[in-house]
Amino acid sequence: MRSNVCKPPQAFASRRIKARLMIFARWRARRASNALIEQLRGEIVAAARRPALYEALEAPDRLDGRFELLVLHVGLVLRRLVAIGGLGDDIAQDLVNSVFLHLDDTLRERALSDIAVSKRLKTMKEAFYGRNAAYAAALDSGSRAELAAALARNVYGARDGAPKAAALADYVASVDAALAATALEDFAAGRFRFPDGPIAPGG
Repeated sequence: MRSNVCKPPQAFASRRIKARLMIFARWRARRASNALIEQLRGEIVAAARRPALYEALEAPDRLDGRFELLVLHVGLVLRRLVAIGGLGDDIAQDLVNSVFLHLDDTLRERALSDIAVSKRLKTMKEAFYGRNAAYAAALDSGSRAELAAALARNVYGARDGAPKAAALADYVASVDAALAATALEDFAAGRFRFPDGPIAPGG
């Protein structure tokens, strides 16, 4: 019969220290992950607010136009992360969460009610996934005309085409190609820099 021998106090102290160290390590890892996602989101937001997109390519410089360009730029990065898979999927999900958390904060700063915020976010999410599905389909098909038509509808609000939609499509295709060469390590190590896609003269 096995005797019930009490463990010495230092053994329990050692366990507590190890447990605390594990909690601290997880906390540090989470903070590092949050910082990485914020850095990634910051790169995307800066790219979506690039002045030349509104000046040379004439994207509407108002709330809806800025939202459309944010959706476009986030979607291009998500497309690359999902293509990488594995950790890329985790980073992609964290990025989506971060983007919509900030959109939620932005709406609440406008003193909207909880119900109004919920409705707006639902509409934004539908637009986010719907638009990026259309852009991805056009990029996968290699049809610049299809991509320009999707951008004209969504960014410019013109179903019959927009004068600068073809130039924006060239920009998007170029960025997509540059992102396709971006390694997972660049995202995971916080080295990611949003590619400078070509914009019409004057951009």
